[in-house]
Amino acid sequence: MAHTQESLSKTPVIKFKDQDFNSLRDRCLSRGLLFEDETFPAELSSIGLSLLRRKPFFSLQWKRPKDILMGKSEPHFILEGVSRFDIQQGEAADCWFLAALGSLTQNPQHLQKILRNQSFSHQYAGIFCFWFWQCGQWVEVVVDDRLPILNNKFLFVHPLNDQEFWPCLLEKAYAKFHGSYFHLHYGHLPDALVDLTGGVVTSIDLHASPSDLVQMIQAAAQAGSLMTCGTPAGPTGEAMRMENGLVSQHAYTVTRAGQIQYRRGQEDLVCLWNPWGKTEWQGRWSDGSPEWEETHHQQKAQLYKDKDDGEFWMSCRDFQENFSCLYVCNQFPVNMGLKNMPHERWSQMTFKSHVTPGNTTEGLPQNTQYIFSVPESMDSNNVAVSFNIMPQNLRAEEKFPLNFQVFKVDPQFQHFRERLPSTFFSRFRNSDKGIVTKTRCNLTKCFTLSPGTYVVVVSAGTEAVEFLLRIFLRTSDPDGNPGSSFNLRALKASLPENNSQQSIFYKYAQQGRGIDATQLQRLLNQEFLKGPPGDTFSLDECRSVVALMDLKVNGQLDPEEFSRLWRRLVHCQRVFQNTQKSGVFLSSDLGKAVKDADFLAGISVSGELLDLMVLRYGDSAGRVSFPSLVCFLMRLEAMAKTFQNLSKDGQGLYLTQVEWMNLVMYN
Repeated sequence: MAHTQESLSKTPVIKFKDQDFNSLRDRCLSRGLLFEDETFPAELSSIGLSLLRRKPFFSLQWKRPKDILMGKSEPHFILEGVSRFDIQQGEAADCWFLAALGSLTQNPQHLQKILRNQSFSHQYAGIFCFWFWQCGQWVEVVVDDRLPILNNKFLFVHPLNDQEFWPCLLEKAYAKFHGSYFHLHYGHLPDALVDLTGGVVTSIDLHASPSDLVQMIQAAAQAGSLMTCGTPAGPTGEAMRMENGLVSQHAYTVTRAGQIQYRRGQEDLVCLWNPWGKTEWQGRWSDGSPEWEETHHQQKAQLYKDKDDGEFWMSCRDFQENFSCLYVCNQFPVNMGLKNMPHERWSQMTFKSHVTPGNTTEGLPQNTQYIFSVPESMDSNNVAVSFNIMPQNLRAEEKFPLNFQVFKVDPQFQHFRERLPSTFFSRFRNSDKGIVTKTRCNLTKCFTLSPGTYVVVVSAGTEAVEFLLRIFLRTSDPDGNPGSSFNLRALKASLPENNSQQSIFYKYAQQGRGIDATQLQRLLNQEFLKGPPGDTFSLDECRSVVALMDLKVNGQLDPEEFSRLWRRLVHCQRVFQNTQKSGVFLSSDLGKAVKDADFLAGISVSGELLDLMVLRYGDSAGRVSFPSLVCFLMRLEAMAKTFQNLSKDGQGLYLTQVEWMNLVMYN
């Protein structure tokens, strides 16, 4: 049967191995103990003996950061901000993960979701947690801070600053998530990109990429994309430094691109970062190369920095000759071949299901069909079909266990909304042409489909598989708003002055009695917002706003209550416009919004509460709409003041069951 779209953005965070960070930390704090993780013990099994076959593992020790520093200095989770230069790869060949992480450091809103708000000073109990994305949900992974040390050196990732430990602890959590450090030993860049963002990966064949690669990389960076690439394998099949300074079978982060005047023309450049740290490209436009000495263009000061930090420039031509594929990850597919890429608009259908072997007709299963429609004709790559599965469900060395095909549905079959008959499927209807990105855990295929109705048919190999399927549909966006189905309606540049409130009130109030939620919804969407449909005020949000402002508890706002609401709305608008970037308000900025809202002066919010508010008011892309921000700020004010009014000592309050139910069910 066909599966209807399942909303995953509001699903709870999954506790990996059923470990809850807050309860474990609180238990350790109450007992004065440091956490020891029995599910990922400080033993060889957590590393994998194969990684230590050439090492004297008998001298292996597990030490906490404070013991590593031996009192010479204090450990820090983050010291002077987060940067890719904080990371230096260790003994595990997990450059595929570290290159993705290096790109993530340039995307603060995604990075904060992974790292959380943690430290070695506030409520330290030797326990840390990190979030990774799998199958449409965020998974919380808990670890202790005992790190493997061999011969007084970090065995795996070691930070550039010996006092900063977020890279080591994050790598340990990712190793636990995959089973051991050995399971990070060689992997696929797209898998790491998806695990860190929940996005979808588009692969770009560099050998066939067009001449305007620099503009495409710049546009992808402007859209907030993560970008990585890799070198081909060498004759030994292991990562080795080559004569040109690059490392074979190695992953790199693409950090930016630029152009510079050189001799009588213009040179296109790409900047990359190596997780090894100090091993860099030695060819044209590398650090200290003669090309930099021959140019005096003003861009030189902005681009060139001769530092032995693993980051370097190379020409686009050398980039395309030495790297085969560029991976671009965003919340929606990125069409690098289109010059209007930033002006695309994507919608998304999401299905979470499973498929079992057998039950097929002509080799195609009849119980796993997903129907979608393409509304308009586009130039190219207007549909992307993306599958994601849990790595824990795969055996070692197992390849991606699903196959799928896309068929166009003829009008005579379009009434089959549940399941298409076996007589439908034939080769001439199969839309099989497309660009494929395939790894152990992710499979994405981009199509160019004409308008019509289509069906995705999924089949399994030898075992049942649970999976997440996302179908992305691209349409034109005449207003040029960047991004996807998360586009916001624009706020009006200015609002009527306060002395116009009365006229607006009576414009929407029925017979001058008051404004209920339905009338308020029309008022807010017409007076505060402009442009095409997007994130408007919903009826449920307006009911919440009315309840928060309704002092007389009659389900309506009178002129006085509306005047107070209007002042709050104007202030929320100012906070939104001062904080958002390019029309997008990030959920990571909710704390800043609380500080900037004058009517919340004196109200403090904990990091844990902010994390919950991100889940409650943000979407799956880490964005907050203006209506959601209004509801958050106004509800925060109402709840804080309610506590102040009801509490006798400022520490707690007592409510009867009736009082409690009236408070939480209405306000």
